[in-house]
Amino acid sequence: MAEKLTAHYEELKARINFHNHRYHVLDNPIISDVEYDRLLNELKQIETDHPDWITPDSPTQRAGSKPADRFEKIRHPGAILSLANAFGGDDARAWFERIKKIDDRVEQAKFVVEPKIDGLSVVLHYRDGLFVQGATRGDGVIGEDITSNLRTIRAIPLKIPVNSNWVIGNSDSQTPQSPLTTYHLPNYLVVRGEAFIPNKEFDELNRKLEEAGEKTYLNPRNTAAGSLRQLDPQLTASRPLTLLVYQIVYSEGGKIPTSQWEILEYLKALGFPVTDVAKRFDDLDSAIAYTETWNEGRDTLPYEADGMVIKIDDLTLAADLGFTGKDPRGAIAFKFPAREVTTTLTDIGVAVGRTGVLTPFAMLAPVEIGGVVVERATLHNFDFIAEKDIRVGDRVLIKRAGEVIPYVIGPVVDARSGQEKTYQPPTICPACGQAVEHFEGEVAWYCVNAACPAQLVRNIEHFVSRGAMDITGLGIKIVEQLIETGLVKDVADLFTLNKDQLLTLEGFAEKKAENLLGSLNQARAQSLNRLLAALGIHGVGEVMAGDLSRNFGNLSALAKASAEELQQIEGVGPNIAESIVDWFAQPVNQNVVKKLKAAGVNPEMQKDEKKKEGALSGLTFVVTGTLPTLSREGVKEFIESNGGKVTDSVSKKTSYLVLGEAPGSKAEKAKSLGVKILDEAELKKLAEG
Repeated sequence: MAEKLTAHYEELKARINFHNHRYHVLDNPIISDVEYDRLLNELKQIETDHPDWITPDSPTQRAGSKPADRFEKIRHPGAILSLANAFGGDDARAWFERIKKIDDRVEQAKFVVEPKIDGLSVVLHYRDGLFVQGATRGDGVIGEDITSNLRTIRAIPLKIPVNSNWVIGNSDSQTPQSPLTTYHLPNYLVVRGEAFIPNKEFDELNRKLEEAGEKTYLNPRNTAAGSLRQLDPQLTASRPLTLLVYQIVYSEGGKIPTSQWEILEYLKALGFPVTDVAKRFDDLDSAIAYTETWNEGRDTLPYEADGMVIKIDDLTLAADLGFTGKDPRGAIAFKFPAREVTTTLTDIGVAVGRTGVLTPFAMLAPVEIGGVVVERATLHNFDFIAEKDIRVGDRVLIKRAGEVIPYVIGPVVDARSGQEKTYQPPTICPACGQAVEHFEGEVAWYCVNAACPAQLVRNIEHFVSRGAMDITGLGIKIVEQLIETGLVKDVADLFTLNKDQLLTLEGFAEKKAENLLGSLNQARAQSLNRLLAALGIHGVGEVMAGDLSRNFGNLSALAKASAEELQQIEGVGPNIAESIVDWFAQPVNQNVVKKLKAAGVNPEMQKDEKKKEGALSGLTFVVTGTLPTLSREGVKEFIESNGGKVTDSVSKKTSYLVLGEAPGSKAEKAKSLGVKILDEAELKKLAEG
């Protein structure tokens, strides 16, 4: 038993040292923080039970890992240490009870709470007010000289104004108020901070990289670390790096504060960027309560933070408390619930939405994140899988923020074994087995089967809607009942319903059944353009349905049309033409059309029916947003009744954009093309001539 435990102990040390090297030296971790903490806590427990086993090479005896060989080495003038972790209020109180036993002054201690930024620790050296050297933390004793790279960060002052008097405010206040103590700038000052890329700038960086067709980054922390450890400072300068400073590591000469709260004020007075969310508290419970508010509020921070740090304000007391291994006893890192973890992607599934869009999702080896065991996560779309080169069997990075559905950030490429399999999007719908379609230039893949069970409820809901066949009395609950009982397997089955069938459904009586049958009977007389809009053909909305009706006159003619013929119609491009041809080519859809005709739903209209003449003749309109009095259907009828034409998309041929409240992207496109914009009142005036 002892031999097994000893072997496990040695294995744990080797694994943790390996991951330390990947995180601190290579800036390329393959496990998440929560997994690393789990390994380290297991090691600490073994060493607590067997203190005689502890050796100098144990990860508990060092703050980080050895620096890389490609930079000059710098020995820090003071230890650059990491902190022990607390995972909740009970852990923080247990820390407090432990240090009280070491020094009873802790009972009256005050506390400062600061954010624990997920970035890269840096050490800045100033002599006579000038920035002369900068380094990474490295192993806590020796770091790497990255002075040239740090000089590119504009937030770092290259020179501190050398004043003889630095007045710091009342130490009992949360913010500087009345002068209390005068401090003098040391001849030699060494400060510590955290370099990072703000969230907005990180998103913008990835957006630009994506537009340029370049590889995007997984998270801000790795990006910041990698940027600072480049041999070419120009590359570092191209990254939106900044930092916050929070500690004086060493000083010679001058006079500096002896409390953490005044250190922050002092650093700010010297011109260093300092956090604005730090607060000072008279007791631990208040500090914990403030810290816990950031569990939910962390998303309001402009940077990634994996916790808050609770520090004893009295730096002399904090120093006197000493260390546990390599962890200073005077502070504790209060960690947030994990939101990023790594786990294995066991497979990729595909869900079919109610609109026929196929959406991939990740099937994962179960992993806990934020107190929830996750087995599935969003993969966005098939293009995302290809761009990130996500493979089945990959170790992937998962993120979960608040109540947001967990999603895959990307693969951990360096963890690959060679057994991973490249993923190919499906060629058939997983719900109905029919062929799927994907149009060039579009992200989505579609199932175009009108009877696909995964989208049948949504298809029927759209089919009966006011803008389509306008069948009243068919709410979603009734639609679900009709499908569940097998009475309706596609939209055409609606017209074969009879009273006896409806009376078997919950909530139906004679009158309700008769009303629904009457509404269905009236729908048989709906126009061809309404029927085409109701069928849910991708790209065919109300406007396009009207154009197709005028050009082909009936379903049979449209079903025989080629893509080339369809593209002769204004507004029909290659994708929409292909979509229409594909829809009518599906045997299942052909059967739906056949059943509709058999049920008496086969409207016709005169091809190229002469349009009404009016003040808007020869003008083409696009409508976006919500108008004050006219509905979308109403404004279309108004324009057409005055001789105008309505299309779905803005182009150089568009005469006017009719703009309402909450418009979409059409408004911006119209502005970029110089298309004239009208509101509803101006449209009516134009129609009056």
